[in-house]
Amino acid sequence: MVRVRHRLGNREELLGADRHREGEGGARRHVGDVLMTPPDQSRTTDIVPGPGGVMTDEVGVVTGDLTLRTAISGGDVVLSVQYKDADEWYAVTGGKAPVTDPAALDAVHTIAVGLLNRPEG
Repeated sequence: MVRVRHRLGNREELLGADRHREGEGGARRHVGDVLMTPPDQSRTTDIVPGPGGVMTDEVGVVTGDLTLRTAISGGDVVLSVQYKDADEWYAVTGGKAPVTDPAALDAVHTIAVGLLNRPEG
């Protein structure tokens, strides 16, 4: 057994090897097609939206200098924005769609930037 923490928190227990001679139990059913992508699979671009700004789920319309992030989360591509150099990200309203191929990330991000970046108004 290897300790990775000095103390345990609420409802945490030490884990050890099962040492079951017949091996570990298997899955009861197939999980199907699960999109496996690295957690850092995202693209970001600084944008300036047009006069209407960008509508977000959390705070409504955001305007001014923003950063747009396009990321794959689970089986979806998700758009979010933040005020440039801020910490908080906001989900773009309607900015979520199923994706079956992680390679589509670049194309989706390019389209999103093309639609939302309107520095001239």
